[in-house]
Amino acid sequence: MTPGASLREILEGAGVLEYLGDAEVEITALAYDSRRVEPGCLYFCVPGEHADGHDFAGSAVRAGAAALVVERPLDAPAPQARVASARAAMAPAAARFFADPTAELRVIGITGTNGKTTTAFLVRHLLERAGIQTGLLGTVKRIVGGAEEPVERTTPEAIDLQGTFRRMLDGGDHACAMEVSSHALALERVRGVRFSVAAFTNLTQDHLDFHRDMEDYFLAKRRLFAGEHGGPDPDRFIVNVDDPYGARLAAELAERAPDDFVAVSPGGRAAAVLRALDADFDASGSRFVIAAPEGRVEARLPLPGDFNIANALVAVAIVRACGVGLRAAAEALADAPAVPGRLEPVPAGQPFAVFVDYAHTPDSLRNVLEAARRLSAGRLIVVFGCGGDRDRAKRPLMGGIAAGLADLAVITSDNPRSEDPEAIIAEIVAGIAAADGRAEVEIEPDRRAAIRLALEAAREGDAVVIAGKGHEQGQEFADGRKLPFDDREVAAEELRRARKVRDEVLSAETGVSGGEAAAGDS
Repeated sequence: MTPGASLREILEGAGVLEYLGDAEVEITALAYDSRRVEPGCLYFCVPGEHADGHDFAGSAVRAGAAALVVERPLDAPAPQARVASARAAMAPAAARFFADPTAELRVIGITGTNGKTTTAFLVRHLLERAGIQTGLLGTVKRIVGGAEEPVERTTPEAIDLQGTFRRMLDGGDHACAMEVSSHALALERVRGVRFSVAAFTNLTQDHLDFHRDMEDYFLAKRRLFAGEHGGPDPDRFIVNVDDPYGARLAAELAERAPDDFVAVSPGGRAAAVLRALDADFDASGSRFVIAAPEGRVEARLPLPGDFNIANALVAVAIVRACGVGLRAAAEALADAPAVPGRLEPVPAGQPFAVFVDYAHTPDSLRNVLEAARRLSAGRLIVVFGCGGDRDRAKRPLMGGIAAGLADLAVITSDNPRSEDPEAIIAEIVAGIAAADGRAEVEIEPDRRAAIRLALEAAREGDAVVIAGKGHEQGQEFADGRKLPFDDREVAAEELRRARKVRDEVLSAETGVSGGEAAAGDS
């Protein structure tokens, strides 16, 4: 909107029940955090899990808030607009304030439990290769107008989200590849966003600390496709039908919008529009054939794993729906970028493979361990834990998976948050005991020490997977403490330390330094 729009103009269509005070007051900014209020700001009093924005209205007014959006009238010296839900009102108000940027920006929403990040990275790469400047919004980072920015959550709050879309347009972006979390859908952060394409990767157990059960979790994801996110239906739908929940969603979409629905099958199901055939992978990446109505084309991807083939097929289907030719998309896969913390190798001259992966759900842990097993000539070692204050039911499941697939499982802390790390570990170990698997088990609550233990146990030809945190650069403890910790850096440091120790031992035993010995061997 033009600068200085009125409260009434900004809240048009936001469900205002009544105005208390001057509805024509000028608004120059929006905020849902009282610490970010500036003079002329409209402050949304959003009730949250741990705090209620109504309690900070006084601070907002003192900071210069020109008006408040409230769910109950407040004794505050500022005009107020009463609504049924301040959170629900925030999204359409933000869209109006920033002049409805997604009416121009082609937004691609990708939802599912696993694969969102990699798929979004691939979509952006394929569109950029096709000459379409594309922004990125996701778990690892965001890219706005070609510039990288850090992120706090997968899908930002509505005010931040709409503001970012506006900055993308101003920075020359024509499209945006966006991860859409179930939290964002349930909490109406994406309300009013006009999605050009909506894609579904899969649904497996996660976030049951937030959702009542898997059905509630699925229904939250479904909102992106059912027009229940407060915006128009997406123009096109892409669904992985190899996933049981994807098949369920696909059946519904095929009845409701058959002409806009594209089914993809990494497993090669004949009924799917796009299929992956003759798939294989090794340490250098993946190879497969994409079968589509317009023909078949060979594809190479520098990311190994069946799950990455699935991600790539969804990405190709998305850009195909955006007008990129099948052959051009397949060819562009060949130089796709690595995704931080997703089966990311840690090379430090060691004679065994080390991978860091974000796998923090039962299904993702299974996928990465199965892939690593195929990439290893020796034993498979895994280091992992589970996050505190999150879905507890997945802990024993992940323990059972590790027990069945790894040769050595080192159980440690992830982000314990307010929980006792040893209590979390006990729940994981209970699943290991129940599974009666193959793995030898070591318990080390200190994550650095656990990584060191795993690396010291590894021998030539083995594979070590450090799972759970991936790209994250901190470890979260009680009272909101977050200490610097990056699995990739820690693993590299421990590998260098071990090499230094070996060199010192060799030097002491032979009188020849490790470096001289290496030179003599060449």
